[in-house]
Amino acid sequence: MKGTVFVELLKMAETEFGEDVVDNVLDNADLDSGGVYTAVGNYPCSELVTLVTAFSEHSGLSGEVLQKAFGHWMLKNFGDNYPEFFKDKKDSFEMLEAIDGEIHVEVRKLYPEAELPRFSTSRTSENTLEMHYSSPRPLAAFCHGLIEATTEHFKQRAEITQKVPTNANVNARFEIRLVDQPAEPPVHAD
Repeated sequence: MKGTVFVELLKMAETEFGEDVVDNVLDNADLDSGGVYTAVGNYPCSELVTLVTAFSEHSGLSGEVLQKAFGHWMLKNFGDNYPEFFKDKKDSFEMLEAIDGEIHVEVRKLYPEAELPRFSTSRTSENTLEMHYSSPRPLAAFCHGLIEATTEHFKQRAEITQKVPTNANVNARFEIRLVDQPAEPPVHAD
């Protein structure tokens, strides 16, 4: 797994829990890397799971809640660092549909050895998108957070339902249904 994910998780944890907590977690976790990550390095996903578990124990938040929060954090990071991926998308569905065919193609150019999750999408109605997530990593909740953050980025309200298969952490199906936005009040000319 690319080191940038670990670097960003630690940044989020420092922001949410403080540097002392992060240092304590890194000192007490049994990590092959020693808790030292570079953005361009590769590290086992098991270390990410260990870190999320440790931050979960510290905060009292479930691992699922933390993964979702991290999905929100990462989408903001993507938007700040790769605005070109967002600029020609008119809504969240276009963005989600572009992950495998556009965004991951560019990621593979930069990191040919990266093992990326697979996403497939299908629109089941004008306001509903079905997205299938498949990965050897147990990060379905992280994916859920990315989907939530994507709809928020495009200022769309959505109901996101995870259809839970047997191996829900590595293989999940999401239904994203856009909810009508409240009408803007008319602007009156004076």
